[in-house]
Amino acid sequence: MSAADLLLEIGTEELPPGALLQLAEALARELDEGLSREHLDHGPVQAFASPRRLAVHVADVARAQPDREELRRGPALTAAFDDEGCPTKAAEGFARSCGVAVEALERLETEKGAWLAYRRLVPGRPAAEVVPGIVQHAITRLPVPRRMRWGDHEVEFVRPVHWVVLLHGDAVIETEILGCRTGRETRGHRFHHPDPILLAEPAVYLPLLETEGRVLADPHARREAIRGQVIEAARKVGGEARIDDALLDEVNALVEWPVAIAGDFDPRFLEVPPEVLISTMQDHQRYFPVFDAEGRLMPHFVTVANIESRDPAQVKAGNERVIRPRFADAAFFWDQDRRQPLASRIEALGQMVFQERLGTLLDKARRVAVLAARIGEAIGGDPAWAERAAMLSKCDLLTQMVYEFPELQGVMGRYYALHDGEPEEVAWAIEEHYLPRHAGDALPRTRTGQALAIADRLDTLVGIFAIGQAPTGEKDPFALRRAALGMLRILIERELDLDLEHWLQEAADQLPEALCARKVVGEVFDFTFDRLRGYCQEQGIRTEVFEAVRAVRPTRPLDFMRRARAVTDFERLPEAEALAAANKRIGNLLRKAREAGESVPESVDPARLAEPAEKALAEAVAEAETAVSPLFENGEYEAALKRLAQLREPVDRFFDEVMVMAEDSALRRNRLALLARLQHLFLQVADLGRLHQ
Repeated sequence: MSAADLLLEIGTEELPPGALLQLAEALARELDEGLSREHLDHGPVQAFASPRRLAVHVADVARAQPDREELRRGPALTAAFDDEGCPTKAAEGFARSCGVAVEALERLETEKGAWLAYRRLVPGRPAAEVVPGIVQHAITRLPVPRRMRWGDHEVEFVRPVHWVVLLHGDAVIETEILGCRTGRETRGHRFHHPDPILLAEPAVYLPLLETEGRVLADPHARREAIRGQVIEAARKVGGEARIDDALLDEVNALVEWPVAIAGDFDPRFLEVPPEVLISTMQDHQRYFPVFDAEGRLMPHFVTVANIESRDPAQVKAGNERVIRPRFADAAFFWDQDRRQPLASRIEALGQMVFQERLGTLLDKARRVAVLAARIGEAIGGDPAWAERAAMLSKCDLLTQMVYEFPELQGVMGRYYALHDGEPEEVAWAIEEHYLPRHAGDALPRTRTGQALAIADRLDTLVGIFAIGQAPTGEKDPFALRRAALGMLRILIERELDLDLEHWLQEAADQLPEALCARKVVGEVFDFTFDRLRGYCQEQGIRTEVFEAVRAVRPTRPLDFMRRARAVTDFERLPEAEALAAANKRIGNLLRKAREAGESVPESVDPARLAEPAEKALAEAVAEAETAVSPLFENGEYEAALKRLAQLREPVDRFFDEVMVMAEDSALRRNRLALLARLQHLFLQVADLGRLHQ
């Protein structure tokens, strides 16, 4: 069957940059699935996108669906004919629905029974008839953030639509999409080439738009072109551009014909903290900052225009003119904020409500200060520094700079604290206590920062749960999931062996008595460990391993991870599967015995060990207990499990040769005691029986 490339392009007003690539990829995915669903064979699917267009190119789309055989199953033969072999009403009704006589039906026999059936050949439809429906369906399923109407149209889309191209080979598929008749005319750059461009076939789409229309429609190629131009523009002014991926993506979604231009600003602004200038350039102006070889910010930036100007100097001057007042404001805030010490703002925190039932930011700071000091001491830090950092940690929220640049909270607190002569570690802790802000973000480096970050999250978690505002479904207004995961990362990756349950109780004790916060400690503990499940999966730890460790309920996250990694390594040993199965069997035997009212002695009576196999197991268990006891005390779980793996042979022999549930109750209870003693060895790491499902 012959085939030809398919091209769909939807031309619009400027699309929202944050949704551009997602929309293009969704459109390509929906077309791919739609063509497959309609049995139209095709090749690779490629998405294109620019601020004024969404497009999809599909290679080698069949010109028609293949003919296919359709089999309809009717009533069972027992219901289709009476005792005399005459058709029943069921058979006649089925035949009428198929448009044939009963005699034209066939009998379909399978292992499950026999039925009347009708088989017919369904001719394939031309692609030109099928594709419009696929496109319409795809458009309705796009993840459009907010649909809108325009003009007199009843149709809705993310932005007004001005043209639609729909080509299959060199032919237009005639239809109406989003209020526009399809054709073969695309549009170039809004200023460089606003006139229509005729497309003879899909293959010329990309090259013709680039050479004639001055549009780079491939978003990936455009992104790399921007990167290369920015790097070169920064090199020409003697520096190196810092290219943030999120900023690069945003700029890529804003331009069709990128032209990088380097600009300058007054070097006196470099007296302002570089984070302020960088935030202004990146977040507010979408400029790329430039640094020297030592990593110092230079008085230059690179902007990306969406036009190749006849007078680039004017574009450069315009961007410099725009950024100058923003830098001037930042310099003013920097000077004004430093006129009073950060600590002078502590009492003013009492005017800012953290949460109505949890009090003000001053109340929170005081609670966190107590916790941070205790945690700081527990992890080998300076409790006085931790307490001081906690009291200062929210003060920069009251500065003019953070009011204007809220993304710099913590960062400005560090600068102002250093200016006031606070200890360097206290200043860094003010910034670090917000870390990690997101997945993959850096963690607090200083002990004071770690203590403060943990204390702040403990207070928030317990407090919000205590007032009944725990996350539900997708709603998490206080970002408690992120807070819990961030706390776990600090504890595990900074190797802080703290008992989470204990510190949750400490946090609860700092909250107002009326909240009865201690009652939610267990709930917060379970909530946090549910976040640990996802973290473990990211670290390559299987769900069964997580559940095996969770079953023995370690309360120290770092200890939990050490156990989980040890069990993961244990699973690779040749003895692992047999010992996991044995642990599951032991667990079942002990559970059933206790359910039946059997009391299991706390110790094994050597005089009642009758069989050689149980004597051998008792001896092996005793030796193992001696060997692994110091390993468990030091948390060396991997070494302990390797030693316990040597129990496989006596355990296998025991179950092969010994009847555990013997008739003699004393003998039976002694054997159960031996198994409980064996189980206890493994339970000091995890419930290995859960590995054997």
